[in-house]
Amino acid sequence: MIDGILNIYKESGYTSHDVVAKLRGILKQKKIGHTGTLDPQAQGVLPVCLGKATKVCDMLTGSRKEYRAVLRLGVVTDTQDMTGTVLERRPAACTEQEVRDCAAGFVGKQMQLPPMYSAVRVNGKRLYELARKGIEAEREKRPIEIFSIHMEEIRLPLVVMTVVCSKGTYIRTLCHDIGEALGCGGCMDSLLRTASGPFALSDSVKLDEAETLYREGRLSEILIPTDQVFKNLSRLTLTADGERLVKNGNPFPLRLCAEKRTAADGEQFRIYGTDESFLAVYQWRAGRSAFVPVKMFL
Repeated sequence: MIDGILNIYKESGYTSHDVVAKLRGILKQKKIGHTGTLDPQAQGVLPVCLGKATKVCDMLTGSRKEYRAVLRLGVVTDTQDMTGTVLERRPAACTEQEVRDCAAGFVGKQMQLPPMYSAVRVNGKRLYELARKGIEAEREKRPIEIFSIHMEEIRLPLVVMTVVCSKGTYIRTLCHDIGEALGCGGCMDSLLRTASGPFALSDSVKLDEAETLYREGRLSEILIPTDQVFKNLSRLTLTADGERLVKNGNPFPLRLCAEKRTAADGEQFRIYGTDESFLAVYQWRAGRSAFVPVKMFL
């Protein structure tokens, strides 16, 4: 089984699940998961976890995201993007400065209403399933955070902007809400995810490139080791006795580390075995005088 992470460039027309399904066929293994859904028309960074690395899917899904979005002012659609049915057209009678000032008002923590055409569940049903039947369901707003909005180019009615945001943020809805706040309406024209956590667009590869490298026996050239997700954590190597404890998911004392060091209460570490294999992430608990497991990768 292949373990690690692939930074896939999701192309337009594929769902995130399509990417996983195709990789399962290419790599001939089932244990594969993606780290955050992209709409079919959206493109860009989609980290895909293989084998043991699927255990970090939830961690990567929660990381901050960066997008390059094109907002089209003056058009309102049922999907909040240009793939949907146009509900209304209005003149984009606003100035560039008004657009900048309006967008700046969306930076920060806020509550966002998920769009009807989304995978959010309400009473066991996906919202998009209800929307396709013409049913408008009641939704609860969800907490999100917009860390920054940088205007790249304004050529009204089009606005190109880079958005850095928290997980769960719908850029389609952001575009719609900016349009409504300006009084002319708006929707998302296109979307490119340029970063997801530590994974950048410049390092991503398309599915056909990944397939070629796999068939040539060169997948290791793009396969990111699981422990790289935790490269900000300090590294600890175990003695043989410490390794035996960790492989059973047990806490272990500081004396079973191969190197001498100190640890702050609550500090997390990457844990490696005597053969340098990555085993787990542990946290030092001063009150227990021991390292305790956070996430195992056996």
